[in-house]
Amino acid sequence: MNQTSDLAADSGNFDPRRAAAVLSETTQQTRREIEPARPWLLTVRGLLVLGVGIVFWLSVRGQHPYTGPTTSVIPLAVTFGVLNTIVTLTFARRATLGIGGRSRLHPAEIALLAAAWIVPYLLMVPVANSGASTSVAYYVLPVPVPLIAAGLAWAGISAARRRRRPCGTGLAVAAVGVICLIAGPIAGWLAMGIGLCVVLLGTALVIVRGQRRGVVGA
Repeated sequence: MNQTSDLAADSGNFDPRRAAAVLSETTQQTRREIEPARPWLLTVRGLLVLGVGIVFWLSVRGQHPYTGPTTSVIPLAVTFGVLNTIVTLTFARRATLGIGGRSRLHPAEIALLAAAWIVPYLLMVPVANSGASTSVAYYVLPVPVPLIAAGLAWAGISAARRRRRPCGTGLAVAAVGVICLIAGPIAGWLAMGIGLCVVLLGTALVIVRGQRRGVVGA
């Protein structure tokens, strides 16, 4: 911001090119400060979810029939799921903090996003006790269903606000969920890790490129 002050102090010798350069730099700096999805955090989350997917895939590989991940990796999934939900909702609220009208994320929408992630996990035990297959209780509910539901919910919310990048991210997450469903309860864990990692790293790359170009808005 010091360059802005220098420009004002030197207003007697106004240079349009210098003013444009300062405005571009200020815009990029502001965008980096207010961007709710930080590229470095998206990268870390992408690598973490890839690791989680690989660990779960290794724990279920070779199971005939599918009996679910081993108990030793369950705490890892629960911890990652809780942290991911908290981070997702925190940044979703931060993205519209202080914004009114159609751009503001309403409590009902936040509740919808939270439910898309949490409800399937709450249904796991009742579904398992009802006699449903273990693949449905311990794979379909905790993996494809939340990804598809949360992805479509976020895409719809973002589309209503004309925010193209978040909408695309939501659709990509939902697509990963569909791929996981098709891949099945064994390979699906690996598909989840790879798919979400690609989505998160791709989003981080798009944000970085947008910041460098000084593009304001989603």
